Parts: sequence; C-alpha cells; structure tokens
Amino acid sequence: MLYFCQQKNSTPRHNNCSAACYLFEMKNRIKEFMREKKVSRDEIADALDVHPVTVSRLISGQIPLTTDRLETLAKTFGVRPEEIISNQPLIQMRPVQVVAYVQAGNWAESNELEDTDRYNVAVPQDLQYAKYGLTGVEVRGTSMNKRYPEGTVLVITNAIETQEDIKPGKRYIVERERPDGMRECTVKTLHRDEADQLWLLPESNDPRHQQPIEVNGDLGDTIRVVGRVAYSLLRED
Repeated sequence: MLYFCQQKNSTPRHNNCSAACYLFEMKNRIKEFMREKKVSRDEIADALDVHPVTVSRLISGQIPLTTDRLETLAKTFGVRPEEIISNQPLIQMRPVQVVAYVQAGNWAESNELEDTDRYNVAVPQDLQYAKYGLTGVEVRGTSMNKRYPEGTVLVITNAIETQEDIKPGKRYIVERERPDGMRECTVKTLHRDEADQLWLLPESNDPRHQQPIEVNGDLGDTIRVVGRVAYSLLRED
C-alpha cells in the first residue's frame, strides 16, 4: 500500500553553505567576449593557468568564477570584471540541509545522518517551492547510478506538505517498511504499466538493484512516499 510519509528535521539550521557546498550552473558572458574580442579557449587557459577543459567548465558554469578569475578574464578581454556577469540577474540562493541518505537494499532502523555529519547545500530560490520546506538526502551505493552517481545530493519536497498527486515518470524518495519494522529508504522512478499498476523502478546498472517494486504488492511491505526529487546536485572535485 502507498502512503505519504512525514519528513523529519526538514528546516535548515544554518543560513550559509558549508565548505562542501554544491553549485548550480551559473551563466556568464565569457563565450560572448571570446567571440567579440577574438580570444581563443587556449589563450584563456594560458591567462588563467588552467587546462582548456577547465575553461569550458567555467563557460558552462560548472565551475564558479572566483574574484581572481574574473579579474584575469577582465584584463584579457579589456573589460571591467562586472561586465562579464552584468547581463545576468542575481540568483537568490536557498540553503537546504542534508539530513539523511538513501541506499537501496540497506535495511535499518534509521537512515538519518548524525548531527555532526549534516551539511548544507544551496539551490536557487524558486517560487514553485517558496512556501514549502525542502530537505537534502545523499545518494549512497548504486541503486540509481545511471542517473544519480554516488554522492549526489537530492533536494526533495515534503509529500505531506505539498499534497501533490504522484505522477508517473517523476522520481521519488520512498520508504519501504517490512513487517518486522525494518526500513529501507531509497529513490525510485514511478512507473504506471498498461494494466494501470504502479511500480517503483530503479535506474541502475548493478544487477543487485534492478528489481522493480510493486507499489500495491502483497508481500507485506508498506511503501511510503517521503517526497519528490526537486533538484539533484553533484559536487565538482
């Protein structure tokens, strides 16, 4: 049977990201100035003393533009540092605390992280989620590694708070409880088959984690939806 499950400790405790902050892509005007000033990627790499691949990541926003890099780029292009990002709106960020982990096949009494192991990530302020709490969970293992490599942080809504209908094709954090009380918390894709039956599908290349879970099966397990995945974040090394 499918139920909605209340999350615990969904309110962030801090206002800033920790040192292990995960970053969303941020747009800039590097590529525009490269075309305008006829500066190549290799020339940018030499100026910044980095590999050309790093320049590509800076352009795409996968790596943050530090003050030093902005100043170097500004000198290279002959513009002011603020011009490199001046056409972009300021993105307000929202801190979200990572309080638990998800790992298929890991039956335990709890999946919550110790207080000392919790940390903050940041996501853009989004009107869609402005009035709702958001919680972070860390992916461990290979249960969804085709989509979420180990270490990915999933920022999720609270299913009870949003009261939104579950939608096939979306990814959800689910809690599966055995008759003996042991629990497994994992992330799965919701799927509806031709017979109108709901399934929770893994997206894994690990043979141990490729078995679909029937939502309304008769195995005695209770399935609870904790929340829907709103963002996924992966830290750059």
